[in-house]
Amino acid sequence: MVPHLITALTGPINELEQRILESMPAIERWFRLEWMEHTPPFYSSVDIRNAGFKLAPVDTNLFPGGWNNLTEEMLPLAVQAAMAAIEKICPEARNLLIIPENHTRNTFYLNNVVQLQRIFKMAGLNVRVGSISREIKKTTVINLPNGESVTLEPVIRSKRRLGLKDFDPCTILLNNDLSAGAPGILEDLYEQYLLPPLHAGWMVRRKSRHFQSYEEVSKRFGKLLGIDHWLINPMFTHCEGLDFNDGTGMDALSAQVDMLLTKVRRKYKEYGIKEKPFVVVKADHGTYGMGVMTVRDAKDLEVLTRKSRNKMGVIKDGQAVHDVIIQEGVLTQERMNNAVAEPVVYMMDRYVVGGFYRMHPERGVDENLNAPGSSFVPLAFEHSTQLPQLGARPGASAPNRFYMYGVIGRLAMLAASYELEATNPDAEIYD
Repeated sequence: MVPHLITALTGPINELEQRILESMPAIERWFRLEWMEHTPPFYSSVDIRNAGFKLAPVDTNLFPGGWNNLTEEMLPLAVQAAMAAIEKICPEARNLLIIPENHTRNTFYLNNVVQLQRIFKMAGLNVRVGSISREIKKTTVINLPNGESVTLEPVIRSKRRLGLKDFDPCTILLNNDLSAGAPGILEDLYEQYLLPPLHAGWMVRRKSRHFQSYEEVSKRFGKLLGIDHWLINPMFTHCEGLDFNDGTGMDALSAQVDMLLTKVRRKYKEYGIKEKPFVVVKADHGTYGMGVMTVRDAKDLEVLTRKSRNKMGVIKDGQAVHDVIIQEGVLTQERMNNAVAEPVVYMMDRYVVGGFYRMHPERGVDENLNAPGSSFVPLAFEHSTQLPQLGARPGASAPNRFYMYGVIGRLAMLAASYELEATNPDAEIYD
């Protein structure tokens, strides 16, 4: 089952698909050489938007939840990728500790933890879940609506290691994006692998830095394929020193929005695109679809309601928003079950392992779909994303569409590896 595009099947996106399929050997070799030089994030997920005239990532998550939305058919891919990732980092690994988010009663999220536990258990590890939440003071079993359960145990910090009672892991998997900062309990660990590293958390990470890296990657990839990198890259800028509550910095934000809209209009004119351009203003750090608004005209910012200001001013864990990324809005022209949809690609190590369509029946083609009311339909992996059907008519083959998503997802993952190298506090600096 592949969603239909509401644009004609002979649009630029099919030309892009054709170019990607024709260049498959060169693309795979290019990725192979990149992974010889750069280390992929341990795991990641990428939100992709297909506008019919361009295909681009709009968000990259380095602590992906939602693993429970992958189908049983995808599990072997995930298990093999987990084996490869662990073998590369700690071949003798025996025990793995998962540190989840602190909102312990969200059963949708806990289903994701159970799925991660299953994947790494099948990869040959003893896996337990250790909570750093103050609420978890003793072993707590939470029963889930699907009949499964998850056991959360309070973590124990010795002088230099982190573990549980009678459980000493060599590898600690963070499924907590550290929006509120890195707790001291996770710092200065001795001979334990923390995956992803602390500097992948939102107290360090910035979306603008990620998309700066992605722009660099997309330019090089565009040169490889002989295409305009704009077709796979959302333009962006950013604005600092804002206070949405008292209006500080709003003039600067309006100016940046106006400048980016002008650039987008220029591109639309170049390609004969009749759609009305828009930008998306997002908190430069943080996740869960909070601190996001669509802007079609810089003048709209002058009349923001108090409710809109409040929504933009604070994100997850009560973090105030002072810096934003202003990103070229990418329409989604995909539909699933008559609802607006976007693909989300899941990766572990350097491998695409699956994904799903995020759908929202109450949102428009130019709105954020990562919001209450969204639902998920697994990507139909009749064939691996690595095995496109060469010779099939562009736009007609699900594996070909998924392969294209996988290429864009891996480009964003490569950008994340560049980003993590640049922010690594332990990296050697040469003059």
